Amino acid sequence: MGNPRGCWPQFGRWQKSGLGQAHTGTRVWLPEKDWLQPCTVESCADGCVLFTSDYGETFCYPWASLPREKILPMHQSSVEGVEDMSTLGDLHEAAILLNLHQRYHQDRIYTNIGSILVSVNPYKHIASLYDAATIDLYRQHCLGELPPHIFATASECYSCLWRRHDSQCILIRPISGHHFDCVSVHSGESGAGKTESTKLLLKFLSAMSQTSPGGPMSEKSTHVEEAIMESSPVLEAFGNAKTVYNNNSSRFGKFIQLHFSQHGHIQGGRVTDCILRLG
Repeated sequence: MGNPRGCWPQFGRWQKSGLGQAHTGTRVWLPEKDWLQPCTVESCADGCVLFTSDYGETFCYPWASLPREKILPMHQSSVEGVEDMSTLGDLHEAAILLNLHQRYHQDRIYTNIGSILVSVNPYKHIASLYDAATIDLYRQHCLGELPPHIFATASECYSCLWRRHDSQCILIRPISGHHFDCVSVHSGESGAGKTESTKLLLKFLSAMSQTSPGGPMSEKSTHVEEAIMESSPVLEAFGNAKTVYNNNSSRFGKFIQLHFSQHGHIQGGRVTDCILRLG
């Protein structure tokens, strides 16, 4: 028989914890196996409280012996999800992973942490995510005005070239201790999409270059970015490998430099490769 005052028999004690009177459907964090599980209170009947995890697991506890410290209230920002995870009210790793999990299942594969962009490989095609209309939309807006996207980071980097009159860097690798004026950080295992992210950045910067006003037509027709991308298969033929998620995993780290004219057009470029690992 369920408790007439809600799930918790010792209601006053739960109120003091900040959780309040929890009912079926309440979102909570449940410490389980040295990890915080994002859970929903599924039922409070027959002397037990049933929790369902967002990741498909279920946990059942006798309500008479359920300790206060076992249940943590979930902040509304974690319930609804956020575009910028620096605004999360729950400051722990489990909240970050839950937010990415929620957005991933909504086909929102890009999320910000301040100026850092986190991307999750969807392993499927998402319509209109990288088409010409999307490029045109993001090149007309500043960072933060539209939902997180790799094009937003590329646009900010391109704009900073002229606002700050200094070279910019987009970093696609594990996080380091260095600071850059415009940084996109992507870390992940083989097949996570780091090489594809590079291609998308070049695609957007190429579009910005082609539509930049002023300058002779010769500057707009160099197609340097195409030459850079076409050189990759030749270089990687000597060092690629098959992995669990990727039949053509790059073993190379690349440092790509693009040189822009004063009119904003790509004039030249350079690719420096190094072997990351041989095994």
